[in-house]
Amino acid sequence: MSEFHIEIDFAQKHPTGQIVCGDVFISKLIKEDGRTILVLSDGVGHGVKANVLATMTATMALNYTALYKRPEAAARIIMDALPHNSEGIKTYATFTIIELESDGMVRIVNYDNPKSVITRIGEPYTPTTEYLLDIKGAENVGKVLRCREFRAMKEDRIVFMSDGITQSGMGNEKMRMGWGQENVEAFVVQQLARNSDLSARRLSKRVLNKAIQNDKFNLQDDASCGVIYFRDPREMLLVTGPPFFKAKDKDFSERIQDYEGIKIVCGGTTAEIIARELSIEIETEISLSNPYAIPKYAMKGFHLVTEGILTIGKIEELLESYDDEQTYGDSPAEEIVKQLMQHDRILVFVGTRINWAHHDPDQPIEMEIRKFVVKRIVKLLEEKYFKEVVIDFY
Repeated sequence: MSEFHIEIDFAQKHPTGQIVCGDVFISKLIKEDGRTILVLSDGVGHGVKANVLATMTATMALNYTALYKRPEAAARIIMDALPHNSEGIKTYATFTIIELESDGMVRIVNYDNPKSVITRIGEPYTPTTEYLLDIKGAENVGKVLRCREFRAMKEDRIVFMSDGITQSGMGNEKMRMGWGQENVEAFVVQQLARNSDLSARRLSKRVLNKAIQNDKFNLQDDASCGVIYFRDPREMLLVTGPPFFKAKDKDFSERIQDYEGIKIVCGGTTAEIIARELSIEIETEISLSNPYAIPKYAMKGFHLVTEGILTIGKIEELLESYDDEQTYGDSPAEEIVKQLMQHDRILVFVGTRINWAHHDPDQPIEMEIRKFVVKRIVKLLEEKYFKEVVIDFY
């Protein structure tokens, strides 16, 4: 693992009167190569047609980048693939491709999107490696890709956006030519001066909200803003299920005891084993307001201890549709999901001993056996939420 965590988040909004956004953001984690690829594409116009163009462009850009295709060659294929409109005019979509490597190397390839804002120690940063690539093909004469490369440092940020951000406010008395690249950069620097720990989520939302404000709360164009934040990681341990062999109980418990981050246990039997091996008292917490609620336990040194398979199943369900603007309760599963969202590097211990109390031959094997549910949770954490997850089976 790298010395820092890469926090990524994204905010967008379509203009008034449209049902879909003409900007499309997609990403791909290639774990075996230690690469994360992000693509933002802006289709010409608005609505469904723009969304289709942007989706085609973003998907091709992502796939060709994953295959190490040269950007200028990939761009030509993308240009050739885009359809003509009803008047026979070639359609159009801009794009920004950001490739992040595990050693901190960053490559930004931009075609007609606003220039990404890069900050270092809260101030604008200009990479030393910047160059242009001509897009291949006679029909693409004059079209160029703007490329930048640099090695990220802790506390660096990259803010990438569509022109709905930079052109917001166009025609208003105070900004007849729109908000503009320089003003966006100044706004980002100002926000970081106020709060140097500002999360990627909050910064992307603040930039978007400022663009909406520029348009007097009646957005005139699709507007999208993504933020990449390189920072110290926050770590946690999630434990579920007892070890397959009872002889492993002591080693299993001692590894948990030695872990220095936040610790959560899902499983009453698992908690009893840990308590026994570490000579810790375990207390049951019963909800007086809801006697049917999933039980919680208290153990010294652990943030939360709760029931196992039912809680794990609920965690997966919540992660599928998680929205940080939604208000969540204090049930064990909701509390664990909140902790998962607040932490970056997650170590998962999965015991594979079958709890026969939950064995039901009528249930699909994925729901019957803990490790399959956990694997789906891990996939969600890695691919949807950009978490670094290590899973150990016992």
